[in-house]
Amino acid sequence: MSEQPRAAVIGSGFGGLALAIRLQANGYQTTLLEKRDKPGGRAYVYEDQGFTFDGGPTVITDPTALEELFTQAGRQMRDYVELLPVDPMYRLCWENGDVFDYTNDQERLERQIREMNPDDVAGYREFLQFSRDVFAEGYLKLGSVPFLDFRSMLRVAPQLVRLKAYRSVYSIVSRYIRNEHLRQAFSFHPLLVGGNPFKTSSIYALIHALEREWGVWFPRGGTGALIQALVRLFEDLGGEFRLNAEVDEILVTDGRVKGLRTADGWSAEFDAVASNADVMHTYRHMLRGSERGPKEARRLARMRYSMSLFVIYFGLNRTYPDLQHHMVLFGPRYRGLINEIFNGPELADDFSLYLHAPTVTDPSLAPEGCSTYYVLSPVPHLGRANIDWEVEGPKYADRILDYLGEHYLPGLRDHLVTMRLLTPAGFRDDLNSHLGSAFSVEPVLQQSAWFRPHNRDDRLSNLYLVGAGTHPGAGIPGVVGSAKATAGLMLADAGLTRRTA
Repeated sequence: MSEQPRAAVIGSGFGGLALAIRLQANGYQTTLLEKRDKPGGRAYVYEDQGFTFDGGPTVITDPTALEELFTQAGRQMRDYVELLPVDPMYRLCWENGDVFDYTNDQERLERQIREMNPDDVAGYREFLQFSRDVFAEGYLKLGSVPFLDFRSMLRVAPQLVRLKAYRSVYSIVSRYIRNEHLRQAFSFHPLLVGGNPFKTSSIYALIHALEREWGVWFPRGGTGALIQALVRLFEDLGGEFRLNAEVDEILVTDGRVKGLRTADGWSAEFDAVASNADVMHTYRHMLRGSERGPKEARRLARMRYSMSLFVIYFGLNRTYPDLQHHMVLFGPRYRGLINEIFNGPELADDFSLYLHAPTVTDPSLAPEGCSTYYVLSPVPHLGRANIDWEVEGPKYADRILDYLGEHYLPGLRDHLVTMRLLTPAGFRDDLNSHLGSAFSVEPVLQQSAWFRPHNRDDRLSNLYLVGAGTHPGAGIPGVVGSAKATAGLMLADAGLTRRTA
């Protein structure tokens, strides 16, 4: 190819950034376009009165997938950002006083299991081996391989059957572990990628082995520092990054994408376009002028979407030395609450929470003597529960803050300096998420691999997808894996050779 091909990547979340870096490093001249005034997508950063709040993903697993973005571009990640280990990876707390430190230390982990139920130690070892088997098959082998036709699904079907992919994560955990709190401890992970532990395929039990393989990490300076590192890498490689550039339409002529136009009227032609935007928004809005867009949007509307999230970002003028960085706070119910989160039809009276306390690891994210937090509650998406969040949001926030003050952060109200909310309406309006879903297409077996929206469109051969809505799914390792899969297709289609496999 005599001329360097030109690609546009829409959206600068982890998936979009990872794809743009791979393309720019391997022969595409790449333009990255971001709707908002800062990069990151769901990993947007909020700052107020000296407090720094990571907007979205804060659990960093599989640092090797991130390192690969730098090494295949001839750089070293350590020259751009520092990752700090987090141990325990999570602290899990229940209302009866049970506490479980979810750690990568096998002896410490088994000691805690033994204290809760001695018979579950052997069962846990069996579950860990199952998780490692699924990890090897589902993540290492297939996590960055695109599924473009049904034959590709049939080829892996025997392995999926062998690994009991038709069973749920909770069901598999329950085969090995008897104690109910331990069952919750080893089955909650699908919630981190938008899945219902009682419905999500047991393939997602691989998350446990993934965390045991590499641990959990946090970037010095917050997740936003990792985003900035990826932006700097992309620009160091010669990529063009445009902020405040909301893509209004992907332009299609004669069955091929020709370019795009932004909301402020800027337009350009490209040889290929990849969207890290919400999949429904991509087809229903950006491709509205094509035959393909409305048709695919109708199909996507029939799919099931993940739950949403209600998030409170808050800063306090004191610290709490007894907290851990990542805390899962289980409420009085598990199965019943999760059923209401995924099915509605209204907001449950109780909640389970994830409390993020990053100043435990990096005090620089708050003024001296202060601490930064966000707390999130999984809630139904807007298609499951028609809630007026402008009215109900502040009330729900009050309930959650009162609960935290009573159980985990005594005196919280007296020390509150700053607070902001992100509701399902915010996911819809600021992030263009269909129904305010926080993780796009729900990760159930019948919406996985070939059944998910494909990394390359089936009709528009130079339109590609990257991010949570395509294969393999949500979570930082998932969307970075999707970038590897999509980049491989784009480079092959353009006749370019990747520097690394």
